Amino acid sequence: REQADLQRVFPDLYMNSLSNVLTQGMNRKKKHEVEALAAVVSWIARSVGANTVVDVGAGQGYLAQVLSFEYQLSVIAIDACSHHGRITNARAERIKKHYAAKMHKSRSEDRNLNMPKTVTCRVLSTDTFKTLSDSLLQKDDLQKANLTGKGVGEHSLEGLPDGNVPSCCVDSKPSLLLAGLHACGDLSVTMLRTFLECKDVKAVVSIGCCYNLLSEEVENADSQCGFPMSKGIKSAGLSLGKSSRDLACQSAERWRCLGKDAGLHNFELHAFRAAFQMVLFRYYPEILITSPAIGRQGKALRRQHHQRILESTLHHEESAHSSPSLSQKNCKKKGSCPTMNSAEAGTAKNKGTFEIPLSDTGNSTPKSCGAADFASSILEMDALFRGVSFNQSTKCEATKSVDKYSLFEKFSRSGLCRLGLHHLQDINFAGLWKETEPFAELIGPYWSLRAALGPVLETILLLDRLLFLQEQGNSLEAVMIPIFDPTLSPRNVALIAKKI
Repeated sequence: REQADLQRVFPDLYMNSLSNVLTQGMNRKKKHEVEALAAVVSWIARSVGANTVVDVGAGQGYLAQVLSFEYQLSVIAIDACSHHGRITNARAERIKKHYAAKMHKSRSEDRNLNMPKTVTCRVLSTDTFKTLSDSLLQKDDLQKANLTGKGVGEHSLEGLPDGNVPSCCVDSKPSLLLAGLHACGDLSVTMLRTFLECKDVKAVVSIGCCYNLLSEEVENADSQCGFPMSKGIKSAGLSLGKSSRDLACQSAERWRCLGKDAGLHNFELHAFRAAFQMVLFRYYPEILITSPAIGRQGKALRRQHHQRILESTLHHEESAHSSPSLSQKNCKKKGSCPTMNSAEAGTAKNKGTFEIPLSDTGNSTPKSCGAADFASSILEMDALFRGVSFNQSTKCEATKSVDKYSLFEKFSRSGLCRLGLHHLQDINFAGLWKETEPFAELIGPYWSLRAALGPVLETILLLDRLLFLQEQGNSLEAVMIPIFDPTLSPRNVALIAKKI
């Protein structure tokens, strides 16, 4: 799903280049998404005459603020987390000051500055959404909607009784556009149903994610679940299940961009997770039946490590070219490697320092699983990962001295801490790893085949939503367009629909 030529799909599309003030706090992925989606939403809003954009699942308000300040749209940001609402308001105030100063300098103070209004509301159903949209359509002041104020520009629907909703503004013929940047699970589905059922919603631009959190029901054809939505899929009796929906979240484009080392590193971690499940099966069976989740251990740290590898590899190549004798000397040093500096070789800080030599087998047992122990276990794993290359052709023989078993033991100890479990003295990590290691080489081919099916399953979910809209007749237009670069943002397909 390569990114579409947006200028061709949306004639006269204007994509503003965002200033540092607007992009503060955004990573490269978020900046790319917000730039593209804001331009598309602005184009769609103009085409349908929508006077208000509702940013559904707004988070910290990045999209809402760009639409408000850069595209001068009236925006309402909805999120279930009141903390996000406060962050959005505070950030918007800072941005407003910047724009006000800029306008004063250019003597264009007659222009009104739009600020996104925030609403704290957990959108659980289409009815909730319709109630909310009715309330929001009081033209100038959300406080007229009989909502409970939570500060300047922030409101909550909590405590609003059913049927006690103010009537819509009759005179102004208001219209809404619903926009969702990676609206999670059923939220993206609720947006589509609200678009159909609420006459004031003229268009929807939805980019879904978290398919694993979708509700699914095939037995009851009349149920309003996340999948299937369309009559066509329901009549076929197609069922995916949680495992397949998990798989639909795979990022095939990112896999293709991984280098050999990074790919092998990922397979190694999957092998550790599988072996750790054996630890739970043997020693903590009562925990295993609850389907525990340990998350992606050290995710941020591993990303930093991957970046360090890329940077230090380039540095090593330059050093080797300019001074080969020095490079060879460094590789002969015990415990040293061009992919890390001496400060990173095994030292980390967590209320003190500790060193993880490359030959460490990790025999120490954490006394408890508190925050400090958990942080230490993650830092220990990262220290080991820094000194390990999973590419067997590595130039540095010192890194080969770290065996996979010691990494597995560190991984397992960290996993036990994440689950709040005390380490039992009789856990035979070495025996379990010896038992499972022969199967580790199957992880790569197996996982690659599964990952290749991810886009197919995601396409089924997306086509179900498109078919659901197309089944409504000729009163609307609906298309699917990949608007992001898939290597930056794998969930890049926008479902765009408007009433005609």
